[in-house]
Amino acid sequence: MAASPYADFLGTWLLDPTSCAYQQGEPPRSGRYVIEERDGALHFTMEWVDATGTENRAAFSGIPDGEPRPFAGGDLADALSIEAPSPRELTSAALYRGVERMFAQRQLDDTRQVMRVTQIVRLPDGTNPSNVALYRRQVLH
Repeated sequence: MAASPYADFLGTWLLDPTSCAYQQGEPPRSGRYVIEERDGALHFTMEWVDATGTENRAAFSGIPDGEPRPFAGGDLADALSIEAPSPRELTSAALYRGVERMFAQRQLDDTRQVMRVTQIVRLPDGTNPSNVALYRRQVLH
């Protein structure tokens, strides 16, 4: 059986706070990003300490086939799609009433030890601010 196209994304990733380039909000002080595969779905868990020192956590999951599926995101998102266009790219999009509101692109470098995460928000005024950060694969000893 061939490896899944997103196999190199699985694991725990630690934020490099010095790499953050944010156009919306303040960059976090620290962060942890976990991507797991269970029962044919990808599970994403993000934990971070924001600029004020407050701990935060967010999680979502979905089937990585590019198909929008119902998502309980309130007035922000009612559908979510996840796709692995290539072994070095993993994307997700949050939609509301068929309109893409948020897009996240995860890209691996040549070593597959650094993941660049670009998050784009599509605002009603037509602007698309983005936040970019690098995460390094956590190596367990």
